[in-house]
Formats: sequence, C-alpha cells, structure tokens
Amino acid sequence: MPTTTAAYAAPSAGARLEPVTISRRDVRDDDVRVEIKYTGVCHTDLLQTSDGWGPGLYPMVPGHEITGVVTEVGPRVSKFAVGDRVGVGTYIDSCGTCEPCRAGLEVYCEKGCTPTYNAKDADGATTQGGYSKEIVVNERYVLRIPEGLPLDEAAPLLCAGITTYSPLAHWNAGPGKKVAILGMGGLGHIAVQIAHAMGAEVTVLSRTLGKKEDGLRLGADHYYATEDPETLTRLAGTFDLILCTVSGALHFDPYLNLLKLDGTLVNVGAPDDDITMNNWALIPARRSYAASSTGGMPETQEMLDFCAAHQIKAQIETIGMRDINDAFERLDRSRVRYRFVIDMTEFQG
Repeated sequence: MPTTTAAYAAPSAGARLEPVTISRRDVRDDDVRVEIKYTGVCHTDLLQTSDGWGPGLYPMVPGHEITGVVTEVGPRVSKFAVGDRVGVGTYIDSCGTCEPCRAGLEVYCEKGCTPTYNAKDADGATTQGGYSKEIVVNERYVLRIPEGLPLDEAAPLLCAGITTYSPLAHWNAGPGKKVAILGMGGLGHIAVQIAHAMGAEVTVLSRTLGKKEDGLRLGADHYYATEDPETLTRLAGTFDLILCTVSGALHFDPYLNLLKLDGTLVNVGAPDDDITMNNWALIPARRSYAASSTGGMPETQEMLDFCAAHQIKAQIETIGMRDINDAFERLDRSRVRYRFVIDMTEFQG
C-alpha cells in the first residue's frame, strides 16, 4: 500500500502554500525511496503555483531541486544503497525507448518526460515534488551527490546548475571563447562559476552594477550595467556566446547585436510572456537564437561531478518549510542572493 508523508502544497492557483499529507507509492523493483534533506526554491515553483505556464494540477507540491539520503531500495536497484547521498531534479520519468532517451537526453523525450511535480505519471497519478519529507523515484532518474558537495548547496544545481551547464557545454564555452551571462540571479550566479571553470572569458550583463562585487568574486572577468546606454554600443560584436538567464520576457535585438559572426544567444530564462526579436538582428552576422532545457541524466551527473571538482556551489539562504510563503513573496521581488533552500530536516508537517 502507498505510504503517507508530510508536505506543503498550493491548494489552488496563487494561494498560499499550506501543510498537507500526500501519498508516495510503495518502492517497486527499480525504485529508490529518498528522505529529503534539502529542496531548492526555483522561480519555476512560483510560476507554476500561479498557473504561469498554464493551468496547474492542485493541490500542487512544488520542488524539483531535491537532495537527500536513500532509505530504501527495490530488489533490482543496482546503482544505489541505503545511506547514499542522492539528488532528484526536474523530471522523474521518460519513455526510455525513443532516440533522445537512448542517447541519455531524457529531458527531450519525444513522448515528453514526466516533470517532478504538476504532471501525470505513467499510472495517471499526479506527481508531487520536493516540498515534502520523502519521494520515491525510479533509480534511472536519481543522481549521486559527490562527497565534495554539501547537500544544501548542491540542491539548486539539480535545476539551476544543469540548466546553465548544458548550454555552456553544448555551445563549447571554454578557452578562447568570450561568454556573456545575461542576468545575475539564481541561474546567472551559477552560470558565471561554470563558464569561468570551463576556461571562458566571462562577462556579466546585469541591469545595474549592484551585484558587481559578487560577479567578480564568482569568476567574472568583466561586469557591465545594461541600463547604461553606452554598454550595448561598447560591446557590439564582442561575444561568441550569450547565455540569457533572465526569467522575464525581453526584446532581444540589442543583445543579439553583441554577438560576433556566427555567435549564438541561448535563452534558458523560460519567460511566461512572449519574447520579441527582429530577424535583421540575426542576418548580417549569421547569428543564431537558441533555447535549451535542463539536461539528460548522464550530463546532469557530469555537471555534479564537475561542480564538485571545481568547488562550484549555489550561494544560498536557508529557510524552514514554514517560511516558504514569505520566500515566495521575496522571490517575486528578486530579493534573494541567490537561491532559497528549504531545510527539510526541520520540517514538521
């Protein structure tokens, strides 16, 4: 029979989160049960509990930046044992048979991967996320947290880390490349660290210079304010790659003009409003606009190992589960540096 566990859920769109009891399935042959220790608070959590990406499934338990400890494994589990430090990211299932899945790119599953929350799983049950005491997941979608990464600072890497690592790796950020990170927030502050560790020359483009000290400390070589009209003129034709981490919709023409010949702007900000651009911002220099999701399971493990090797960690503010509504309000006003993480060890449902 399914087990019950304490959680916090949004009862309806835009409502304050409240304590609930939810069910988790029994551990199947290939499943891992995880006692959740920490859960990162992603801007996606705020969007989805407000129907920002369309009608949600309620009550909704958010959370897809999950770290914890294995407490039970199924008889066919081979990758994990009780006591292992593990993580669960943005999705918990995929078809496993399509070309992207076979290539280890499960997030691009042709039949659609199953998000960690606000979705229907293969049994028709609603998936519920990491704002809870435990979760049960097929071992294929569980990741090993390297010993060099504290579980609290590692939690945001399960979304913000892989969301920025994947495009930086795919578009070959590294020595000899000039990379701009557009936005110095929850994603951007991790992107700066990763791009620097990859060997790129890193520039932060932020609305103001308010976070300049942090940006340079985390590995940026240069830092410019986009509210200064001279910035976009001075940097025209400079970058091989621009990674946009801004969650709001932008008019991209001024930023596309910062690209070199054959440069690419990759958007991972996932705004809920339409973006705009003029094709003539692309044509004169054979520039490209692209987008990217999180990453496949092998690449996500690669990212975690890379971050452990280079001591890349999220800059976090730890909160209790009962503080989540206040945290959502601050997140909506961009009043966090740089990621909230819920300490679930103090969670009393």
